[in-house]
Amino acid sequence: MSHPESLSRLIERLQKLPGIGAKSAQRLAYHVLRTPREDADLLCAAIQDVKERVTYCTVCNNITDVDPCRFCADERRERHVICVVEEPQNVAAIEKTREFRGLYHVLMGVLSPLQGVGPDDLKIKGLLSRVADGSVTEVVLATNPNVEGEATALYLARLLKPLGLRVTRIATGIPVGSDIEYADEITMSKAMAGRRDV
Repeated sequence: MSHPESLSRLIERLQKLPGIGAKSAQRLAYHVLRTPREDADLLCAAIQDVKERVTYCTVCNNITDVDPCRFCADERRERHVICVVEEPQNVAAIEKTREFRGLYHVLMGVLSPLQGVGPDDLKIKGLLSRVADGSVTEVVLATNPNVEGEATALYLARLLKPLGLRVTRIATGIPVGSDIEYADEITMSKAMAGRRDV
């Protein structure tokens, strides 16, 4: 079926989103087409706003619209504990539990030699700088429980333990092979409560 050029372009753009195949993209494009102009304009404005205003925290690498982010700026948080995660969306998953009161550090990925991702491609130097002054006593490794996440956690543990830090790993309340961002609050809560020394 031949679509008007502008609709074809929209379908093509939507297909570039993660998890959106050809049929889903077409369904979304037709939904936008049926949506009142005001709603479509609000969607466009929201996308532009997030691209213009959201950036990364210069301390922890989490997404934010103020720098430092609200976690790093919050004096009530436990500053002696840093939870290391792969991506910003992992922070949101852990925060939903209301169990963790420390600070975060986002690596922006994991070690993956097959994909060409090495230690220098991650935000590891920033983490080492944050623990250098001795105020941090524990680092919680909350990478995903898959091959890359485990390899990254082991690599970080080898770097951090000689510095005299307590290095813990979240418990396996999260199924192996899944992603933290898809864990429900109870599972994530149990994983944080059952973390162990590495």
